[in-house]
Amino acid sequence: MARQKNTVIEYRDYNLPTYYPILLLTGEVWRISDIPSQRLHFHNCFEIGLCESDGGFMKFGEEMRAFNAGDITLVGSNVVHTTYSSPGTASKWTYIFVDLEELLAPYFPLNLFLDPITLSAIARSYYTILPGSEYPELRTLLNAVVQEMQEKKENYQYSVRGLFLSFLVHMTSFYRNPKEAGEKTPAPARDKQLVIAPALDYIHTNYMQDFTIDDLAAACEMSPTHFRRMFQSIMGTNPLDYLNSYRISKASVLLRSTEIPVLEISEDVGFRSVSSFNRHFADITGTSPLKWRKQMSFIENKSVLKYTGWMVPDK
Repeated sequence: MARQKNTVIEYRDYNLPTYYPILLLTGEVWRISDIPSQRLHFHNCFEIGLCESDGGFMKFGEEMRAFNAGDITLVGSNVVHTTYSSPGTASKWTYIFVDLEELLAPYFPLNLFLDPITLSAIARSYYTILPGSEYPELRTLLNAVVQEMQEKKENYQYSVRGLFLSFLVHMTSFYRNPKEAGEKTPAPARDKQLVIAPALDYIHTNYMQDFTIDDLAAACEMSPTHFRRMFQSIMGTNPLDYLNSYRISKASVLLRSTEIPVLEISEDVGFRSVSSFNRHFADITGTSPLKWRKQMSFIENKSVLKYTGWMVPDK
């Protein structure tokens, strides 16, 4: 019997702007091929898809679900998936990629209605496809987000944040009551799709602390050797480099939004020496923390971090 080929998983890293971590991808170019991809993928942020025409299928791990024009797709950052259209069609989409926690936390006390564990589970492990006709309020809400981001009127960022707060209220209801979203399986059971998801969650929660590769491997119930191999295969980088990159992304937020000294920021995000912090920061951004902070004080429309996400759909 021939050996079954391993599923190839691709990691798509969107370094969203630190001051406004949300990205809109829309237009005629966003038509999805009817040829099923041989690769599943996942993101470092939450994905919202608005299907505008035709239909097709989404594959979540080994689970297949159909979608139709008007549907809303919601995919947590650790959920492996792919999308393809029905034969002979090319479905048109609008996508919103967002870091829910970073977008809302500085402005709204999310802990008043949502505990950190539930928020993390929604942002990383939740997925569903919602018929727009059955959820017109949610579709209208997301259409308003798209319109605000396209028109970019004065203070539109605050309007979008308010809309996303309402969106998160809907998401919380769906997550806690899966039957409301037509779900048969409770959402918490889904985080097993991506074998290294426990390690990613561990890094995202404890990046400011000291821990070892053995700790990450244990979280995934793997040997350290097997864990390193799996992590490199899926993420395209080793665990330590990913951890340092994540720490730098968190430091960038603090540099942009506070006046905390660089030394203190380096310690807050987990670096044990400022020289190590400066070296890793320069490797990733191409400049020093002080120069980056000065530059970002007047750059309001772009991210300095290298963008490596999915800028055109697969053909």
